[in-house]
Amino acid sequence: MSGRGHGQSLRGRDGECAELREFVAAVRAGDARALVLRGEAGVGKTALLDFAAQLATGMRCIQLAGVESDMELAYAGLQQLCAPLLSGLDDLPQPQRDALSVAFGRAEGPAPDRFLVGLAVLSLLAAASGDQPLLCVVDDAQWLDQVSVQTLGFVARRLVAEPVGMLFAVRDTGVEVLPGVAERTVGPLSDNDARALFESVMLGGVDPQVRDRVVAETRGNPLALLDVPRNFTATELAGGFWNVGAQTVPARIEESYARRIASLPEPTRRLLLLAAAEPLGDSALFLRGAARMGIAVGALAPAEAAGVVEFGPRMRFHHPLMRSAAYRAAEPADRRAVHGVLAEVTDRTVDPDRAAWHAASAAAGPDDDVAAELEASAARAQSKGGLAAAAAFLERAALLTADPVVRGARALAAAQAKRDAAATDAAYELLTVAEVAPASELHHARVARLRAQMAFVRSRAGELGAPAVGDVTADLLAAARRLEGHDDFASREAYLEAIAATIYAGRLGAPDALARAAEAARSALERTPELPRAVDLLLKGVVDRITGGPGAGRESLRAALSAMCALARSDERQVMRWFVPAFPILQESTAHELWDETITQELSAAVVREARRTGALAGLPRALVYRAGFHVLCGEFGTATTLLHEAAAITAATGHERPVRYHSVVLAAWLGDAADTRARIEAARADGTARGEGRLLGLTAYATAVLSNGTGRYEQAFAAAGEGCEFEDFGFYSWCLHEYAEAAAHLGDQDAVTWAVGRLEERAGASDTDWGLGALASARAFLSGEPDAEARFTEAIERLGRTRAVVHLARTHLSYGEWLRRANRRVDARRHLGTAHDMFTQMGAQAFAERARRELVAAGNKVSKQPTGAGSALTAQEAQIASLAAEGLTNQEIGAQLFISAHTVEWHLRKVFTKLAITSRRQLRTATWVS
Repeated sequence: MSGRGHGQSLRGRDGECAELREFVAAVRAGDARALVLRGEAGVGKTALLDFAAQLATGMRCIQLAGVESDMELAYAGLQQLCAPLLSGLDDLPQPQRDALSVAFGRAEGPAPDRFLVGLAVLSLLAAASGDQPLLCVVDDAQWLDQVSVQTLGFVARRLVAEPVGMLFAVRDTGVEVLPGVAERTVGPLSDNDARALFESVMLGGVDPQVRDRVVAETRGNPLALLDVPRNFTATELAGGFWNVGAQTVPARIEESYARRIASLPEPTRRLLLLAAAEPLGDSALFLRGAARMGIAVGALAPAEAAGVVEFGPRMRFHHPLMRSAAYRAAEPADRRAVHGVLAEVTDRTVDPDRAAWHAASAAAGPDDDVAAELEASAARAQSKGGLAAAAAFLERAALLTADPVVRGARALAAAQAKRDAAATDAAYELLTVAEVAPASELHHARVARLRAQMAFVRSRAGELGAPAVGDVTADLLAAARRLEGHDDFASREAYLEAIAATIYAGRLGAPDALARAAEAARSALERTPELPRAVDLLLKGVVDRITGGPGAGRESLRAALSAMCALARSDERQVMRWFVPAFPILQESTAHELWDETITQELSAAVVREARRTGALAGLPRALVYRAGFHVLCGEFGTATTLLHEAAAITAATGHERPVRYHSVVLAAWLGDAADTRARIEAARADGTARGEGRLLGLTAYATAVLSNGTGRYEQAFAAAGEGCEFEDFGFYSWCLHEYAEAAAHLGDQDAVTWAVGRLEERAGASDTDWGLGALASARAFLSGEPDAEARFTEAIERLGRTRAVVHLARTHLSYGEWLRRANRRVDARRHLGTAHDMFTQMGAQAFAERARRELVAAGNKVSKQPTGAGSALTAQEAQIASLAAEGLTNQEIGAQLFISAHTVEWHLRKVFTKLAITSRRQLRTATWVS
């Protein structure tokens, strides 16, 4: 490449260089930027990173390059990047400081949550950019350890108001390394640019036909072009004998490096292998290894002269493929010998995990001592939150274990760790190893349960080739049965998982699947004289409800949820233990079956508080969605929207789960934007059908009924609610009944109203709560033969007025007002219709507000249409920040809660002040806003 001085362009890279100039200029001007350069090996990504670093005059620049052999060590890459910034560690809030210290091995403690680590890194970068803009340059990001790359992706997506630029280069392997970060594809050079580059390095000239063949066979890859004259003689090139064959560009480049290395003296090659096997480039460690091998460091000189490696404070290969070539070109026995040397010279008190890893790589066969060291390393990695590293250590430990029983146990532990680290293929391979082990029945039952759990997750994620959600039930039931008598606690949990899977399958599952799952669980419960845990009581209550029908199991269900609430009040850490993927549906649906919004309020608040306190990576999105459902019920649509947006952002950032559709679809229906809601409903229906998740079809039917009743399309509401009532989906079936009764009443179908009210009496009527009895009273008022309709409406308003179920209260005011208008009692009608209109307008329910407005006009009131969001509209995040600031939280405290930096909080607050025309945080306490 030419022209690599400051401000100059690389050959054939005018577009990329222009974008990088703009990128660096924007960061220098105070903006936050993040960009990924993606392309094949040798295409020039590293040269572009160097170009950007040279542009960063007057800025601070920190750099990092991923190393393939270091991928399994948690936080290894992140620690190298942050090393120059750790002087600011003491200025971080204590939770962030502690999390980062444990992650980097500077302190001991429980596993740090990745969100806290990510926020700590974000705070470090923000602080480092306080005096001058900061540019972070990360090469070969695909070779960073999983935790580091996820953390850096989290930070890159959270940069908003900091003068920080994050520039990554990744090899194009077809896998998205940093989802959600802007990308620029770096393609091959054009033929003209490739010819010019090739000619520039051919000092003696080259035949045009040979040149064109070289350009064609290298496919415009700059590094391949530059390496041709280094690896082939002038005679070969002049005669056109060079032939790269059909290898890929990286393979050809690595092969050319291997040939170059093969020409070096044998002691030099051995030192290169030592340097390649030691991923940190630690010169002191290299020198100790060379001394142990009995080779003078001067033997490295030919490699330095050949441009392969640079010996300095750190060992540095001139290209990552040179490191790979030096390692792969060696014989397996030589590699094992070098790793053995590195295991010996690595200080086990300082870096026991890397020593164990080298020892494992040196092993030629089973080695129980090394396997035990790896198992200990896995525990340490787990304590630092390094799931990927723990999984790698356990996997290697299993392979090195001679005893087949112990090997099976370690393979099962490794499979569980791989599953948690989202390495599904490796988890299945390890499960196969665990399955063939001559172990106990308990071991094999645990294997069966893990396989069924993984199948459930795959089905809900909609993976290609995954079984339908309902098909997993049989496997979960079989695992639960196998666990009986060996681990009864785990057995009951597995039964609960099987029931949850069946509930998700809903109408798309086998007709009797839920009853069969409940009966199987009942048999296990009958053999258990005492149910010591809240989860056990939950299982009993769910089983009684399924087998006994509406009203059954209420005592056990209420006792289970009350016990959970009590435990949450005494120790909120308990709540996250119940928030594994299968259980939230049972918690939430059970509270709805009991018509008890206070339980939902308490449990959802506790889960969110604990998830935020610890920054729980897997549980926080589900916790936020759980809480959002409660706010929808309360008519607090702005807060629900904020929580759902946050959950979606975290889900996108982690990539661990699919976006959650349930509450977002219901919220859209209540908001009343018909086009947006129908699009969401269609997408959700298609998703549910593809996955075999019938519950999602029932939910979309309910949402369609809500939207249609709101817009006054009662025939559509009647059809949709009828579809929803064809199958009893726990948690919202009774709500479908209410929508069905209201639509039928408007259509004059009293037989349908009578049917719906009768079934609602069996459910809500047995609730003994103001929410349930209030909803039932409002439905009874739809009966045309009801002599006490007015008393029913009054009772419903009184009961619902004592609850947080604001959406149902507003609906009752609307229905009462409509009934009064039809009775020609216009003054009374206007009072209730006005109340309904105000409530719907305040919560942002456009369709219902418009329905109430039309009724008010018909009752003699002149009400003009008001655009939703009138006044100073804040975004969801701005509204959340404004609310927290109004409560007196500092910028740093707000940032800690929302996983953004204090700079970003300040930036949002400036926008809030402008929109609300205020000048101080104190004024937020009395200001009102629409989000």
